[in-house]
Amino acid sequence: MDPQVTAPGDGDGELRRLLDAIYRVYHHDFRSYSEASIRRRLQLAVVHLRCRSLAELHDRVLRDPAVLSELLRFLTVQVSDMFRDPIYFQAIRERVVPYLQTYAALKVWIAGCATGEEAYSLAIVLLEEGLLDRTLIYATDIHPESLRIAQAGVYDPDRFVKFSECYRLSGGRASLADYYAAAYGGAVLDRRLRRSIVFSDHSLATDSAFGEMQLVSCRNVLIYFERDLQDRAVGVFHDSLCHKGFLGLGLKETLRFTTRAAAFTEYVPEARIYQRR
Repeated sequence: MDPQVTAPGDGDGELRRLLDAIYRVYHHDFRSYSEASIRRRLQLAVVHLRCRSLAELHDRVLRDPAVLSELLRFLTVQVSDMFRDPIYFQAIRERVVPYLQTYAALKVWIAGCATGEEAYSLAIVLLEEGLLDRTLIYATDIHPESLRIAQAGVYDPDRFVKFSECYRLSGGRASLADYYAAAYGGAVLDRRLRRSIVFSDHSLATDSAFGEMQLVSCRNVLIYFERDLQDRAVGVFHDSLCHKGFLGLGLKETLRFTTRAAAFTEYVPEARIYQRR
């Protein structure tokens, strides 16, 4: 980093003022995100946006909404892969799908969907298990650019070597190549998948439950939250789930230390899949 740039960690007051301003003006609430993670991400943003300090970043964000849009790239989780952690999708297929098959209609929520890879992965699982035609998948995030990419369903074809291996390990019944075609300089996912997914804005920090779901999947998001925001998010998931509905988390996440832990049972512990009591 340029030694003349003030690192975000140099002043708690500037950090707090920036996060308060983002919430007050744009209604994005990062005030209960992990402080260490926010500091690290803001440090990168300060350099990327050619600011000399958090105070300068604060001023630019308030003056120009386009700066906030760029800043959201650093403050939100953007890393996503298809069939990431194959054990999770295998558990969905083998342990959760038999329950889902008992419903005439299904609603699934992917919270913090980033650029959409997990939403499409679940859609493929449900298609192969004969459930997609009666399923509506809500995939939500707070970053407009990520949602735009997700809605388009066009990805770098070089990524599909890894995606295909993860699909195979997750118990895929065909070839992943059956679900995409080359176009627009990338790999375009099948419209059958996209028709069942609604991509929309939703914040776990400020918004509430918006429907009754049979499955909620929020993976590798809670690790970026402080404890109070984790509790709030899990409360929203609990309120969203039907009786005996399922909640899936990232492999490094747990409900064990949240205030809602007693409301769930560990259904597939090794895959971090829980069931509402």
